[in-house]
Amino acid sequence: MNAKEILKELEPFGKSKNVEGMRRFGISSDTAYGVPVPVLRYFAKKFKNNHKLALELWETNVHEGKLLAAFIENPEEVTEEQMQIWVNDFYSWDICDQVCSNVFDKTPLAYGKAIEWSNEEKEFVRRAGFVMMAVLAVHDKKAGNDKFVQFFPLIEKYSHDERNFVKKAVNWALRQIGKRNLHLNAKAKALANKIKKQNSKSARWIASDALRELESEKVINRLKSK
Repeated sequence: MNAKEILKELEPFGKSKNVEGMRRFGISSDTAYGVPVPVLRYFAKKFKNNHKLALELWETNVHEGKLLAAFIENPEEVTEEQMQIWVNDFYSWDICDQVCSNVFDKTPLAYGKAIEWSNEEKEFVRRAGFVMMAVLAVHDKKAGNDKFVQFFPLIEKYSHDERNFVKKAVNWALRQIGKRNLHLNAKAKALANKIKKQNSKSARWIASDALRELESEKVINRLKSK
């Protein structure tokens, strides 16, 4: 099947109420059918690691096409050029997060792109940088602490960014890094307390929300038991 045939098969699973729901959650839905993500993941099983089809689906500019591209892409075949094209195409937080957590974080360029993109001004490119930090903290179990400490200056620097999709990603990165182990937990809490002193509503929210989780009994007990 090609991309056009797949989307034709998917379209009947779309529902207008899902499109409305997407809008309520801040997801751009102008090109969406309203197909639930579990349905997309079911379809993806038939086309796993299909690089050619993923590129084809991405080019359709249908929302579900881009999500499905993220679910079937083979990270081993992804090039830096493709990463740059796709990240610059991001227009919605769910597309950004799914591509970063299903594809980009599994490439050899992941850590470098987290740093590079977080320094970009474009909203969803910067979000992608911080989402990469968050998902790497979850998925890269073997990485040393230094891999994540290098992100701290960027988390501090851009905690002033008031844009909703950026500040939530900065917060996510800080929380996920701080939940890896006790050492990073202590460092993340120290950073949060430093950020909290900034004269910025966004920074204060990022810090307070992160500290609420990182200082919780549940998180501390889990880290102590590791």
